[in-house]
Amino acid sequence: MTATLIWTLVVLVAIGLYLSWTAGRLDRLHSRIDAARAALDAQLLRRASVAQELATSGVLDPAASIVLYEAAHAARQAEEDQREVAESELSQALRAVFAEPAQVEAVRAAPGGEEAAHELTEAVRRVPMARRFYNDGVGAVRRLREHRKVRWFRLAGHAPFPMAFEMDDEPPTALADRAAQT
Repeated sequence: MTATLIWTLVVLVAIGLYLSWTAGRLDRLHSRIDAARAALDAQLLRRASVAQELATSGVLDPAASIVLYEAAHAARQAEEDQREVAESELSQALRAVFAEPAQVEAVRAAPGGEEAAHELTEAVRRVPMARRFYNDGVGAVRRLREHRKVRWFRLAGHAPFPMAFEMDDEPPTALADRAAQT
């Protein structure tokens, strides 16, 4: 009788420790995606700011400046539920404005253009990496939260189910070629 009670307690403690470890792991993953989302937001804001600054610099032709400025402004002001669409539209505007290497060369030839082109290239290059890092974290949380033990014991608490950030983040060809050269 005593041995059965001891073994039952050992099994219950082991289950409790395993569930506690799983809850801790889930909490760490949630913290990781919170940090990754903050990094993604920072990179998106940086890209929109650089694009907006470039649009107002007078280096681009007026039509390209308007297209780029409006897309960057919309991306910066977008509500959370419209953010993916606004960021995708900024990516499309960047591809439209910098479709040819000649546009990038024209920016580089202007005073302060070399720095602006480099800054835009870096901002455009970092967005897909930040988005991929965030989406990888979301995938890990979702896979763990789909396990029965997490659902049955409500180990996720009241944390919202994380959603991936899906957007068009393909860089303009001319900027991608420039990044490959440096």
